[in-house]
Amino acid sequence: MTNEETIRSFLERDHARLDRLLSRAAADPGNIDVEAFGEFRRGLLKHIGIEEKILLPAIQRLRGGQPLAVAARLRLDHGAIAAMLVPAPRGAILRALKTVLAIHNRVEEGADGVYAECDRVAACESAALMERIRNAPEVPAAAHLDSPK
Repeated sequence: MTNEETIRSFLERDHARLDRLLSRAAADPGNIDVEAFGEFRRGLLKHIGIEEKILLPAIQRLRGGQPLAVAARLRLDHGAIAAMLVPAPRGAILRALKTVLAIHNRVEEGADGVYAECDRVAACESAALMERIRNAPEVPAAAHLDSPK
């Protein structure tokens, strides 16, 4: 691979951006920054969409139909994370998101993480895959829904 941007560098940088937005949203627990949280929410949904709709399917295809061993766990995590984005933001939700994302991101990041493995698997198609990732569409975020369910 050349010195071009990698899956790992792109998505790890996005994790850092999302972490900053979540921290900004939660900076004053009694007064959540809803603008920062909205940007975080939209960005996180897009990030999950990149992984679910572009990255994981491409890697599975490149592996001859065999998904990454951790793919099922990532999908479960993504579902749980997305569920936490449904209700209006509250302190407990933001704290839970920080905890879940810290654990989830460790699986994806680093030299032995999912993103590095994706870079190795996709080496022959990295430029095309990065183009798809960079051009991923925004994901529409529905209004928050607060209910007993």
